Amino acid sequence: MKIAIVGAGIVGVTTAYELAQDGHAVTVFEQRSAAAEEASFATGGLLAPGVLSPWSAPGTMQMPSYFGSQAPLRLGSALTLSELSWLRRWRRAARACAKSGEPLPPLRALERLARYSHARLQHLTESLDLHFEHSAGTLLLLRTPHDAEALTPALKALRDAGSTIHEVDADTARRIEPGLSPSLALTGALHLPDGLSGNCRQFALLLRQAAQQHGAQFHFGTRVARLASHPVGVQLDGEPESRPFDAVVLCAGVQSAALLQPMGQRLPLVALHGSSVSAPLREELHAPQGVVVDVQTQTTIARLGQRVRVSGGAELGRGTAQAHPQTLNTLYRVLGECFPGGVTHSSGLQVWRGARPMLPDGPPAVGATTVPGLWLNLGHGASGWSLACGSARALADQIAGKTPDIDLEGLCAQRF
Repeated sequence: MKIAIVGAGIVGVTTAYELAQDGHAVTVFEQRSAAAEEASFATGGLLAPGVLSPWSAPGTMQMPSYFGSQAPLRLGSALTLSELSWLRRWRRAARACAKSGEPLPPLRALERLARYSHARLQHLTESLDLHFEHSAGTLLLLRTPHDAEALTPALKALRDAGSTIHEVDADTARRIEPGLSPSLALTGALHLPDGLSGNCRQFALLLRQAAQQHGAQFHFGTRVARLASHPVGVQLDGEPESRPFDAVVLCAGVQSAALLQPMGQRLPLVALHGSSVSAPLREELHAPQGVVVDVQTQTTIARLGQRVRVSGGAELGRGTAQAHPQTLNTLYRVLGECFPGGVTHSSGLQVWRGARPMLPDGPPAVGATTVPGLWLNLGHGASGWSLACGSARALADQIAGKTPDIDLEGLCAQRF
């Protein structure tokens, strides 16, 4: 088949590879100048398990405070009606999860896809001999007893799926991560030895090369102005007519909602912006060895080669292109509290702010639309890096008319 893909973030690149590997003629259109330059550029690095990524789904961690200087979720001064509607649905889902104390279907769908994606990523890494910055092990810091209580639904989803989770005391946590500050007050921690962190953009660039070896073509600096049907296709900026394809896969992140609306396809997709700071390693013994999640602030600290990346925050609504000052203050504060002396702040700092395209229940939309030939692989939110390889393989199987190796219940776009 002749297939167009809109978007070359981590989801678009993995989709291009899987479809090209299956023998399809794949063309990728990306408005930026290279792959993984927007939401996939400087992600937090947490790969698995998916439900432990902060902001992966409502109710996975403690209910956030929406106001105040320490609020993990910050609301812009002018929210649109669609953003207000999304926020109401997200809060309703979070309350339902907290009330039940059990992992609801969206949470189970998210964890199921994350586990499948983890296995697919490992297969690709080994079979293609991909070398990218990564580290093993995930440690969740529990500063108060409430932190553990807030994780109950997510932990149950993990245990039900067979994940290994060790409840450890503060001393054991420091043996796992020797660089943790001795003055950091902890009631304990949760250790997931199978957790991973990795450099998302490095992986995307390597897989793009592998896709090209299978014949995939990438057109950068090319913006898709609209989608077409009868026949399905894409119309590029500056071109009077659309280009026909046998199928179009939309992986364009937050821009996808505007492209879908004229097609009669409406998704409650919004941009939930997050930020990260990447700093050069200063002292090996004072830096994380794997990835650490501070449950209280919903912040991750990941070791990526000779750098440490701290990420977090969630901003909904209009704002500047720069990271929110209070979000940055939180990132620097948490990094200093957990790993003082581990990085250098004098030079080589990289500050980034990117949009997480999120649906209000958490999981992405993967599969066909009601428009023949138009497919979706979008809305991965904070879990795009964790879910990309699995959702791409599942979508490729669907397009080929095969039954995917994973149950896709709770992932179709028609659930909204």
